[in-house]
Amino acid sequence: MEIQKLTARYGTTTWRKIMQEQIGQVAARIKEMRELSDISPESMASELGLSRDAYLKLESGQEDISVGLLTRIAKRCKVELATLITGEEPRLHLYTLTRRDKGASVERKVEYQYMALAANFIHKHAAPFLVTARPGGPVHPDTHAGQEFIYLLEGHLQVQIGDHEVTLEEGDSLYFDASAPHAAKALDGKPARFLAVLA
Repeated sequence: MEIQKLTARYGTTTWRKIMQEQIGQVAARIKEMRELSDISPESMASELGLSRDAYLKLESGQEDISVGLLTRIAKRCKVELATLITGEEPRLHLYTLTRRDKGASVERKVEYQYMALAANFIHKHAAPFLVTARPGGPVHPDTHAGQEFIYLLEGHLQVQIGDHEVTLEEGDSLYFDASAPHAAKALDGKPARFLAVLA
C-alpha cells in the first residue's frame, strides 16, 4: 500500500506511530535472537561494522535498520530473515504461495515498503521482495553479503552502486555485488515498484 493511501487511512501521526511500533518489534526480536545466540553487543556491532553505540540504537528501536543489516544479523544468529521481520518461524519446505498484495509487509522507512514474497519458506537460498520506492527524502546506501537482483516493474528508478549510477526503466533488470554500497531512488516524483532478490 502506498504511503498516500496509508496516511489517508490512518493519518500521518498514526502512520508514523505504526512504523515506529514495527521498528520496535523488529528491534526486540533482534535483541532476543542475539541473546539466545550468546553473542555480545560488541561482537555483533563489530561484525556489522558499527560502533557499539550505533548497534545498540538499532537494537533498542531508536534507529531504523536496513534489510541488508537484517539479513546479516539473521545469518549470524542462524535464523530465517522472516523470523526477525514477522516474529514467526517459516515452516514450509516444498513450496510457498504468496497471493497478490498478501506478502509479509515490512513498513519501516518512509522511502521504501518491502513485501517479503517467500516469508514462510524455510532454508531459503534467496530472499525475494516486492519493493516500492517512494519519491522524496534522503536515501541511505546499504551493504550486505551476497548478490542482489532488481527487476523494475513500474516507474523509473535510479540505483547507485559504489561510484556508479544506473537509471532503470520498466522491464530493465540489474544484478550486482551487494557488498558494494548501494541505494535506489524513485524518479519523476512517482513511486517505483521492483522485484528485489537477495542471494
